[in-house]
Amino acid sequence: MRITVIGTGLIGSQLAAELTARGHRVTTASLSSGVDLLTGAGVDKALTDADTVVNVTNSPTFDARSVDFFRTTMGNLLAAGERAGVRHQVVLSIVGVDQVTELDYYRAKVLQEQLLRGGPTPYSIVRATQFFEFMEPTMSWSSDETAVRLPATPLQPIASADVVTALADVATAAPLDGILDVAGPDRFTLDEIGRLTLAARGDRRPVLLDDQAGLFAAVRGDALTPGPDARLASTHYRDWLDS
Repeated sequence: MRITVIGTGLIGSQLAAELTARGHRVTTASLSSGVDLLTGAGVDKALTDADTVVNVTNSPTFDARSVDFFRTTMGNLLAAGERAGVRHQVVLSIVGVDQVTELDYYRAKVLQEQLLRGGPTPYSIVRATQFFEFMEPTMSWSSDETAVRLPATPLQPIASADVVTALADVATAAPLDGILDVAGPDRFTLDEIGRLTLAARGDRRPVLLDDQAGLFAAVRGDALTPGPDARLASTHYRDWLDS
């Protein structure tokens, strides 16, 4: 199968390697290779002969400008895919993204999903929970040298490698024309994740419960945790920290 992976960051680089190891012909596309989804430059060439396109690009900002980013890039990618005869478009999104209307970035990702569903090509949406690799950066948003302040937001984080496995499985199968949720095996509150992470790092700062702290303060209830039909990965956060 010929697969084009759009985006070469944390997920895209691993996904390209995984698909190649499975025996597929993979093209990677990013700004560094001359492909600009915002202007459309290089997109047609990157999609030449592609059976499937996997879009794991991300907006450079998390504010209201992300709406224009996803509107433009999704439109350009769908149009180029139709011209190239692509038979399957796959997008990586976020579990519960349509339930967090307070966040500009989440509204932007919902728009991306809507454009994909309304597009001309059979599609799959893989919604993942928060990555293990992003837990420490998330904590840093509301930390100082004396303490870490975090809300008790329920999360069920997942290793990026497990997200890659799910994406590779979906990309090489028939289009879902729907959504697959993927998540890690364990549910925590964010303040619990903070304590586990600091302990594993030998960091003695206390984690203070603060429901107004950081990005996830806007999340209500268990909006970001998966439903009963989610695909659960096998990697546990505690094991990942130890490794």
